Amino acid sequence: MNYNYLRYFSVLAQVEHYTIAAARLGISQPSLSAAINNLENELGGVQLFEKVGRNIRLTEEGKFYQQKVDVALEQLHSASIMLKSSRDTAPVVIRLGVVSGGLNGLLAEKIAEYSKKYKRVRFRITESSSMELMDMIRQEKLDMAIVDSTDRDRTLHFKKLQERNLNIALPIDHPLANNKELDPHEVMDLPQIVINYDVGNSFAQWAGGAPADQNIVCTVNTAQTAIDLVSAGLGIAFISDECVQEHKDVAFVPLRNWHQGLYMCILYDKWLRPIIWEFRDLVVRTFEETYK
Repeated sequence: MNYNYLRYFSVLAQVEHYTIAAARLGISQPSLSAAINNLENELGGVQLFEKVGRNIRLTEEGKFYQQKVDVALEQLHSASIMLKSSRDTAPVVIRLGVVSGGLNGLLAEKIAEYSKKYKRVRFRITESSSMELMDMIRQEKLDMAIVDSTDRDRTLHFKKLQERNLNIALPIDHPLANNKELDPHEVMDLPQIVINYDVGNSFAQWAGGAPADQNIVCTVNTAQTAIDLVSAGLGIAFISDECVQEHKDVAFVPLRNWHQGLYMCILYDKWLRPIIWEFRDLVVRTFEETYK
């Protein structure tokens, strides 16, 4: 439905005179007549006006339509005023996804700094697995996400932020718990609690006898859950430096020569509001300067 047709109809319905209505609208009388004819055609041929001598007046259908149109135009006008007045004050929500351990001190500082700089900014933070976060990016449920793996999907863009050191979390009474550091091959045969991993995606590998997959006893989405399960004796877990914590039942031993990437993930060709894009650039720049 053409907005101008509705506006022209509303004015003509008020004055019931083509010459006067055209003058008020700043258009020619033929243009006004053509617009009303088009509107009546769009309504299925309903006649909105009838001639009375040289003048016109609303039909019963026209009177009914005038009431509805005037209310709709008033609502649109009020909404326009509200949008204009709140353009620089309305809240802006940054939908940020973060993989377990991704919300480290550095990122938390930038979130707090940005919130103080822009009072209208609100953050909605979702913590989940990298796979789920990437799916949410594709579905445009998130503006950006910090993930610890990449995908060959060309609709996604990844910018590496840092290399994270990994530790092995073991029960405190495990024979390897007192080591200063460990090689990955020393623990690969142990039952493993894996973070951000979908066993279903590797079923073919598992069925084919992939040793690493056969040793997975549980998959979780957060490091805290993995640590709790390690303390219960279910298995071991690979934990990044950011997630290491004091725990009376768990020992954290650094892994030798094994690191994990952390990436900023966004959707290719996705338009982001400047205030959201600025935050993305701030995070990338901060990580580059800190871990260069």
